[in-house]
Amino acid sequence: MNLATHYPVLQVVIPMLLAPLTMLMPSRLLAWLIATATSLCAFAIAIAITQLVLAGDVGAYPLGGWPAPFGIELRVDALSALLLLLISGASSAALLAGYQSLAQDIDAQRANLFFAAWLLALAGLCGIVVAGDAFNIFVFMEISSLASYILVAASSDRRALPAVFKYLVMGTIGATFYLIGVGLLYIMTGTLNLADLTARIPEVTNQTPIFMAAGFISVGLALKAAIFPLHAWLPNTYSFAPHAVTAFLAACSTKVALYVFLRVDFFVFQGALSGHGAQFAGYLMPTAVAGILFGSAIAIREPLVKRLFAWSSVAQVGYIALGASLLSHTGLSAALLHMFNHALAKGAIFLAIIVLAMRAGGVSIEHLKGLGRQHPVLGIAFTIAGLSLIGIPGTAGFISKWFLIQAILEHSEWSLPLLIIVLASSLMAVVYVAKVAESLFFQHAETQRQPLPLMPVTIVVIASAANIAFGLAPQLPVEIANAAASLLLEQTL
Repeated sequence: MNLATHYPVLQVVIPMLLAPLTMLMPSRLLAWLIATATSLCAFAIAIAITQLVLAGDVGAYPLGGWPAPFGIELRVDALSALLLLLISGASSAALLAGYQSLAQDIDAQRANLFFAAWLLALAGLCGIVVAGDAFNIFVFMEISSLASYILVAASSDRRALPAVFKYLVMGTIGATFYLIGVGLLYIMTGTLNLADLTARIPEVTNQTPIFMAAGFISVGLALKAAIFPLHAWLPNTYSFAPHAVTAFLAACSTKVALYVFLRVDFFVFQGALSGHGAQFAGYLMPTAVAGILFGSAIAIREPLVKRLFAWSSVAQVGYIALGASLLSHTGLSAALLHMFNHALAKGAIFLAIIVLAMRAGGVSIEHLKGLGRQHPVLGIAFTIAGLSLIGIPGTAGFISKWFLIQAILEHSEWSLPLLIIVLASSLMAVVYVAKVAESLFFQHAETQRQPLPLMPVTIVVIASAANIAFGLAPQLPVEIANAAASLLLEQTL
């Protein structure tokens, strides 16, 4: 038996089966060890899947041996491989760096339940990425969402409760809109498999319900992805969640929603609905531009570091949406590459915040005074991640922004204003990153220097080094992003 053929299902089954075992653990340490080992196993499987994808050895995995559209199908390709790397890598890094922080934030009696919910979130997010039909995407979306609500609500900060309530309400609205759209598609086509939907939609004589389904699904997924102006749940959720949870969710949760948004739209609607491409660009480009400018502007004025970078995420989601709205190979490559590079940069920043918050006792800019001078390794790692977020040459963030600029220049109709907006927002990013760096390095600390735990600092350094490594040698993510962009565009022909 070839184990590699079962990688897609193992990516989901392993964390899902080990979640109940984690609940039975009598101590925090044992629960964390199982969760971390499971996450690292998922990361290893994601790497193996990516190698298979790059070698051209990909395909469908029919559960129970029943082929689609009659059975449930899992499918792995370049697009899903990219997201699997992000999800499992972010989970592993956040767990490794966050043990001490979570020990301070989560009661020992609830730690086993917390780590079980973490594994369910991991299983749900991975399941979304490998699912080959629209309904199972919804099922895994609900698993990951419910688990994420638990992770955010577990914070010792009481402000997490209203934040998670808003997250729950808006997430439920988004999922409901998505499910209504899927129901309309099923009524009109009699299938839920994405590949089968692509073939059957053109045969539907009355296209009005299909257009309605596209609208419901687009709005629902835009809400899940925090695309402006449907972003209201994101700032408080990232701000008041446990620091390790923020690092995990900020790196991958909106990326997964954007993945579903792009896959469903390009696989199901773009090639089947006449004029849908113009409609897609017509509503996505203005919202992307507004999100870029609004998120960057609010981040400049924000005094809380986690909230500052949460607003920055609204702007970065705007970059991804802008690249996709250009409907070109370069634009889609830029969008997918920015998913990867933003996860690297923002993940490294929030991992650094885990350590800084343990040392400072808070996450406002005032709390961080002088900590970069006291702990230069940590301060430099944080700054490197910030430079990647800005898009400075030599960092991963520069590569995706360069691709985006190339895509904008190819889009002759709006190239100049779009280029000005991207450059202006990058300058805004300089301002808010510099504001934090100034507090770290150019102000005096109010407390004496204390040693930092080795493991979290090591993970932060590795994450920041990855921003440099993929900035100087971006061949791997570029190759995957180009393959995924070609895959999406093939569906529109």
